[in-house]
Amino acid sequence: MLTARQGLRALPPLPALLTLPVLLALLTLCLALPAASPAQASPGQASAAQASVARAASRNPVVLVHGYNADPGVWGALRADLRAAGYTDAELFSFGYDTHRSVNEVLAGRLGAYVDQVRRETGAAEVDVVSHSFGSLVSRWYVKFGGGAAAVDHWVSLAGPNRGTSTAWACALWDQACRDMTPGSYVVKNLNSGDETPGAVKYATFWSHCDEVVNPDDSVPLTGATNTPVGCLEHNDLLGDDGTSAGVRAFLGS
Repeated sequence: MLTARQGLRALPPLPALLTLPVLLALLTLCLALPAASPAQASPGQASAAQASVARAASRNPVVLVHGYNADPGVWGALRADLRAAGYTDAELFSFGYDTHRSVNEVLAGRLGAYVDQVRRETGAAEVDVVSHSFGSLVSRWYVKFGGGAAAVDHWVSLAGPNRGTSTAWACALWDQACRDMTPGSYVVKNLNSGDETPGAVKYATFWSHCDEVVNPDDSVPLTGATNTPVGCLEHNDLLGDDGTSAGVRAFLGS
């Protein structure tokens, strides 16, 4: 009979128990266990993310140019709609300026410097410009005579007195900007001489036949632009009108 000490000595050392068949079985078991893998998006999620990145990469920053006796605050509704459409605050810029100065001698040049600053900050080759009322003359002069045709991709005028407006005579005696808006003024005459929509810029106007500020109403549309009537809206109502906003966003995406 083996004693307890002899029985223990009779057992093989532990490594000897791991025979080749046992090792193969353990290896097979390890290979069969599922390996942890990083979470991956579904094909649909990946496609949506890629499309979003592609849209952002092809989108221009937008420079908003307000009208006479106004300030950048008038763009609240359109800015909100653009953000809802995917724009970020880093892609939306509002040009603020003294609306009583000369279009051609002062304001167009200041807008040009502002656009150059936006392009440096964003790295964008071009910007889109959306202007309201008097801002349409400022931005048009920049595009036509200030080198803006090479820096602007889409140009939009909301209720712009592009051929002048008779209501500007009410303040023309003491205000340079009003003189610039009168029919036949130096600014209006030069903007509409020759090609009204020069360069490779895409132009659009939105106008109302109930505009109490721009007279005549058909002062807004331009030859060579996409001209869209918005129905019976007052002058400032185009800034918050849903249909006009949708039209602007569709045009910027074209």
